[in-house]
Amino acid sequence: MSIDEGAGTTVDGFPIVVEGPSPPRTPVALPVEDRERVASVDVIRGVAVLGILAMNIVAFGWPVDVYEVPILAPDWDRADMALWALNYLLFHTKMMTLFSMLFGAGLVLMSDRAEGRGARLRGVYYRRSAWLLAIGLVHSYLIWDGDILVPYALCGFLLYPARKWPARRLIVVGACLNLLLVPMIFGFRFVGVPYLKEHAARAEAEIKAGRRPGRLDDAIREVWKEITKPARPTREEMLREIATYRGGYGGIVRDRAEDLVWGQPVGFLFVEWWFIGGRMLIGMGLMKLGVFSARLSGRAYLTMMAVGYGVGLPLMAFDAWHEASNGFFLDDRLRYSLDGWPMLLAYGSLPVVFGHIGLVMLICRSGALPRLTRRLAAAGRMALSCYLFDSIACTTFFYGYGLDYTASLHRPLLYAIVIAIWTAQLLVCPLWLEWSRFGPAEWAWRSLTYWKLQPIRARAG
Repeated sequence: MSIDEGAGTTVDGFPIVVEGPSPPRTPVALPVEDRERVASVDVIRGVAVLGILAMNIVAFGWPVDVYEVPILAPDWDRADMALWALNYLLFHTKMMTLFSMLFGAGLVLMSDRAEGRGARLRGVYYRRSAWLLAIGLVHSYLIWDGDILVPYALCGFLLYPARKWPARRLIVVGACLNLLLVPMIFGFRFVGVPYLKEHAARAEAEIKAGRRPGRLDDAIREVWKEITKPARPTREEMLREIATYRGGYGGIVRDRAEDLVWGQPVGFLFVEWWFIGGRMLIGMGLMKLGVFSARLSGRAYLTMMAVGYGVGLPLMAFDAWHEASNGFFLDDRLRYSLDGWPMLLAYGSLPVVFGHIGLVMLICRSGALPRLTRRLAAAGRMALSCYLFDSIACTTFFYGYGLDYTASLHRPLLYAIVIAIWTAQLLVCPLWLEWSRFGPAEWAWRSLTYWKLQPIRARAG
């Protein structure tokens, strides 16, 4: 063998290419590995997704008014009222708040992992949020209209730039977003209501005089009629809604689409961004402080429990008593809202959630209840699958295209269904994850996000 010298480099007359060092590959964001998971986050996410079902079950089985007002159900009894009160104390708004906080905490975890790899997250994150929005729209229009995925995805689009903020700023800004609901409510009371009332009265006067009111006045008159009508639905309205959901699939989809097409954007702009987005920011701050990773002292978590439950539960108990003792304000719900009473639920729920966080983190930190926490963590890793399963199973059970049990079961039996589903998920989720890296919905979401089918089989060992 000889090496020729000259313009080219050859070995035995054949040209060769001498390569320099390979350029460094740009690190990319990848799906989370098992070793990167934070067990306590999975556990409390499992608590949240199970709690969401306890919140939603009445809205699956009855017209949504019955969820808020148990006395609207025919033949309601003390058991219905007691279970309504229990839900009001522990789950209503609390589980949505906790889920929102954990969504924000997830953004912090994703950002930290990407930075640890030297990878860029932005493209992956926005694709992930876009696919979550698509999943949410399919869920809300085609499965169940009580969807939370759409507002979560929309909030997620807006929160990405905040991922590097310090914890204190995240919590302060999140609290301020939540508190903006106060001037919005009272601004509507003292500015919006007089404006609407004046234009509605002018339209009514024009109609009584035999003239056609202006287009704006007439539209405002319709809005005013809608927001001032008694919250108590008539028997005919209740029967009509029940008949819709005991009917065919196409009629149900058309009915919900009529509300969603305007309800989702209006709800996001005027309520959900300020409320859910603010609580996501608070969750991001708590994650940075180590609250969700069980890094605080046992004393800190005991303090969270004592203060959270000590402040929040009495507030919730008073609010539940105030609602029930006043007949749920069915004849003047607008006045109830304009007087600011809903803010007691909105803000009083927050300390209860801190109590829940303190309790779960204390259990995780102490190593107590290992079998339960392992199963909760599995449900938390499969939260999207569990959430979608709940909607598919419950709508199939209650709606007319399935077993047709709408408006048939009162709260005791509804919560028996909740316990049955909880039990099934706590049994099945760990078994599924022994075989698979992801839940089925999580696998599809990740595959769409990374434009590549993800390996689904669990790694040995």
